[in-house]
Amino acid sequence: MATRVLIVDDEALARDVVRHYLGKWPDVEIVGECATGANALRDIQRLKPDLVFLDIQMPELGGLAVLERLPAESRPLIVFVTAYDEYAIRAFDAQALDYLLKPFDQARFDRAMRRALEEIRHFHSCRVAEGIRELLDQDSRLPNDSRRPSRLGVKDRSKTVLLKVDEIDWIQAARDYVSVHSGGRSYLVDQSLTMLEKQLDPAVFQRIHRSTIVNLERIKELQTHNNGEYFAVLEDGSRLKVSRTYSAKLAAVLNVK
Repeated sequence: MATRVLIVDDEALARDVVRHYLGKWPDVEIVGECATGANALRDIQRLKPDLVFLDIQMPELGGLAVLERLPAESRPLIVFVTAYDEYAIRAFDAQALDYLLKPFDQARFDRAMRRALEEIRHFHSCRVAEGIRELLDQDSRLPNDSRRPSRLGVKDRSKTVLLKVDEIDWIQAARDYVSVHSGGRSYLVDQSLTMLEKQLDPAVFQRIHRSTIVNLERIKELQTHNNGEYFAVLEDGSRLKVSRTYSAKLAAVLNVK
């Protein structure tokens, strides 16, 4: 999907420079250009760009005033373009992504573009992951256990992967996330271990520690440890501690005497 860009500057030459530098970047669509702050407000709301290159000093309505009048929930990413450095602190206080001081070259422009595209990719990735998580949460609230989700949305770099639940080996809490281990790889999921546990079939996935859930079908052996604790050794060689709180239940499920 192309990144939608709006160019706003009261100087035609300045707009030409930005348009020229954007020519190096594939998958970028210039959806419009305008020369006043009033037109910028109109076009941002009408065209809904992902990214705006916005001049700070313009007649009647400057770039900072434009940004202040945009609803926070619908603001695009803003890169200010100006010949004046004294506005930089105000620009970043207003949560601008970058501040290009004229004259700038292609290399400096490209740094701003890389930052913008990374932010846009992160935003879309989070939106996709959130949508998948909502669908899975809805599915997990259904009374019929047979309707449990068969796949789990997990993060893999800048994309979201739909991982088959039956391919999960074990899961571990990782601060505000959980780390899902499958086939020698690990993926992050943005939810708590308790929330994720509610979505999984308890006949297959069981907690063995306050921070660990294991796929029972992956356990190859249990090794006795101290004070009624075990280590669960999985088929992939992972060795997971089973705390006393969960050891008796696990032993019963696995029919270990």
